[in-house]
Amino acid sequence: MTQPFQAGQATFLDLSARTKFRIAGTDRFRFLNGQITNDLRKASETVAIEACVLNAKGKMNAHIFVGAHGECFLVDAEQELCETLRARLERYVIADDVQIEDVTDQFSLFHVLSEESPTPEHGRIVSLRRLAEPGWDIWSDAARHDTVRQQLSSAFGFLDSAAAEVMRIEHGIPRWGSELTEEIIPIEANLEQRTIDYEKGCYIGQEVISRMKMSGQTNKRLCGLISVNDVPVRQGMKLAVPSTAGKEAGWITSATRSERLGKEIALGYVKRGFNSSGTKLDAVGPGDSTPQTARPISVEVVPLPFL
Repeated sequence: MTQPFQAGQATFLDLSARTKFRIAGTDRFRFLNGQITNDLRKASETVAIEACVLNAKGKMNAHIFVGAHGECFLVDAEQELCETLRARLERYVIADDVQIEDVTDQFSLFHVLSEESPTPEHGRIVSLRRLAEPGWDIWSDAARHDTVRQQLSSAFGFLDSAAAEVMRIEHGIPRWGSELTEEIIPIEANLEQRTIDYEKGCYIGQEVISRMKMSGQTNKRLCGLISVNDVPVRQGMKLAVPSTAGKEAGWITSATRSERLGKEIALGYVKRGFNSSGTKLDAVGPGDSTPQTARPISVEVVPLPFL
């Protein structure tokens, strides 16, 4: 059984499988800053930033983290974005002096959840809040992976992927492939404060993001959902409005059992008009052609984060 993460407990994750790119060249700053939603000036050798890469319609092509490293920038993203993200970035390298290199196999990447920075012996330390707790990325040569992991294990507890997933959902943090897809606009996923800088210069998709900020409205919003009768729900279930012949109100993107809350919880997109806190909805299994005839699971919309 997965042990729940305890607030204040110093732990670490092994993120070495994530896709990693080195972006170099004399035009690297101007180029990359024109591709991401956050301001690249915030990134340094010791501080990384979170950002989104969008298409011209403001929808997501990728969710990334970026830090500076000497005469280049290091970018990491979910493993499945390796080919599509590189192709997306290279599409806009026209007359720029920019080189994009896949360095996934050259670096190990760990993340420590701790108020205090790990010691330098572990590798290059970068401040970054990936989850809800203060954290630190540790970049090292891939050849030192096992050595660094042993060093970290002597000082911190290991947070496996299952426990990290529970923690992520409890804190309402969206993830690529679940909450984040090419059909989602960052503001809908509550990524506005984490990834968008409205004062920076132009970037692909900026006009859509600016218009959405001015209107103050989204067609849907990522919300927390709690199973009213403590019945488990699952990813992919549709959300319907009770007593309306199955009128769709959204869908569930991630679900888990939270031992800290003692509840079955989920993340999901809920359409405007039905995403106010306290709204009751029905969750219906995926693939049901007639949601109104399936046995629904009652869920309640709650604010994020759960904790």
